[in-house]
Parts: sequence; C-alpha cells; structure tokens
Amino acid sequence: MAAAWYQVTCEVEADYLEPVADFLSTLSGCGVCTENRDVDSFSEDDIPPLGRVSITSYFTVPCQIDEQLARISAFLGGLGDDAAPAAPAVTLMGEEDWADAWKVNFKPLNIGKKLLVTPSWEQPEGKTDREVIILDPGMAFGTGGHETTRLCLECLESILSDLPEEQAIGTVLDLGTGSGILAIAAAKLGAQRVDAVDIDPQAVSVAAENCRLNQVAHQVRCSTTPLARLDGGYTLILANILAEELVRLGPELASRLAPGGSLILSGILAEREELVRNGYASLPLQFTASYSDGEWRCLQYRRGI
Repeated sequence: MAAAWYQVTCEVEADYLEPVADFLSTLSGCGVCTENRDVDSFSEDDIPPLGRVSITSYFTVPCQIDEQLARISAFLGGLGDDAAPAAPAVTLMGEEDWADAWKVNFKPLNIGKKLLVTPSWEQPEGKTDREVIILDPGMAFGTGGHETTRLCLECLESILSDLPEEQAIGTVLDLGTGSGILAIAAAKLGAQRVDAVDIDPQAVSVAAENCRLNQVAHQVRCSTTPLARLDGGYTLILANILAEELVRLGPELASRLAPGGSLILSGILAEREELVRNGYASLPLQFTASYSDGEWRCLQYRRGI
C-alpha cells in the first residue's frame, strides 16, 4: 500500500498536553489524537493522576517532514526542563491505516443537551432522548471530539433551541464540511435545507455517505461548489476553518447571510481571536458571543434585519 500520511507521535508530561496538542494541530492543519484512559470510577479522587501522555498528529505525503520534525523538536525543547519530552516518533501510513487509526480514539460522545455523536461501528446501547449522529469520518476531519467542532455544535444547538417552535431555520451553509457532522446536526435540529461544501472531493464523498447513514440526505446537499458560486440568503452559516481563511472570506460570508441570520466561526486559536474580530469589525454584522474551550474560540455574529 502506498504511503499517504506521516504519523507523528509526541510523548510529554500531562501538564503540557494542551499546548503541544494545539501546536501540532496548527502545524499539521489536522486534528490530533490523544490516548484514552480506561477508568472504572465516578469519583475523581479515585482516578490516579495522569503522568505522561502520547499525542499523535498527521501530515500528508509528500511534505518536508524533516522540517516539520525540526519545528516540533524545537517547540518541545522550549517547554522547559520539567517537560522532559521524548523525541517525536514518525511512521508512514497508508490511507486505509490512517482511517482505521481514528477508530481507536473515536467513542460515543454526548455534546450539549441534545446531541450524541457515535461512530458507525459502535452504536450506543439503550434508548436516548438525544439526536444521534452516526459518523464514519474516514479521511475527513470532524468527529465532535476536537474542541473546534464541539464548540460549533454547542453554539448551533443554542441558536436553534432558542427559536420559537413555529419558526424554522430555512437554509444553512456548512463551509468546510469535512465529515459532514455540522451539516447533519443542523438537519437533525430542524434546518430545512443545508449546503455542505468542501474543497476536498474525498471529504464531500464522506459527508454524503454520512448523510445517508443519518437519513438526512434529502435535506443536505454535499458538493465542492466554491463559495463565490453559492447564491446566498442563508439563515445560518457555519465555518470551522483556519482563522486566516475566516478573515479572507469574511466579506463573502457576510454577503451571503440573510437579514437576521447568524454566523458561527470556529477553528480559532485564542491568540487569533483578535485577528478575526478585527477582520469582521467593518462588516455589516453584530458580534454577539465568544465561546471558549481550552485554547480554542468560537465566535457568533448576527446580521441586522
């Protein structure tokens, strides 16, 4: 099988998990995986403190992996003497192996008050009052485990839950849909139609299959249609992409938002929040909220009526 990804794993003291995970996520442009712990207790007092933790990220082939490893080593070296990081370990993986690697870390996850995200190979036991989102992420980003996706889902749920029962969300745009998780959630929470778009044809294929798994294919249209070719008039736009891209696309996003519509921006590191907010300051949008989870931020805007 031809190699398609470099898998880079770093082992550090648990106190440094968040800064290392954030650095690797930003450097690779992908999410990261951290090792799970098996515990059998409902009391935090009974759970032993975590000592060292492994954090894994992925880089596409081809890339200058030696340069990336040098950057990672320099970052780890600057953490301090007490961090005691090991040198990053790198292995080559094929596409099928990369997809299977997600299965080790992807478990059913409750998000907000209404959503349950579960992998297609591990169905939840018993009945639930939550809206169940079944996912097979394959090669696409988005399982709900990463802070950026989770913040988007919680913000989406909050917006749709606050609507009067007689008021429905018309059209939604999910820009950079990845696995389709946000589009599926919007459809399950009441959106009448969702445009799920991504520049990666493989991600679009994964999203379309996940829509079929969740029986919302009639509500969600998956495509690689560029933002410039979308008509607009969306009552809700979701964009979970890089901060710099959010700023660049700001005018186009604002112009495609219907009066009274909401805009959710995620994929923003705390240090980039000011950059994004400054980029949107001159647009015809009202800033309404900033949500945080660790070092990540999700911003909410509204267009006036």
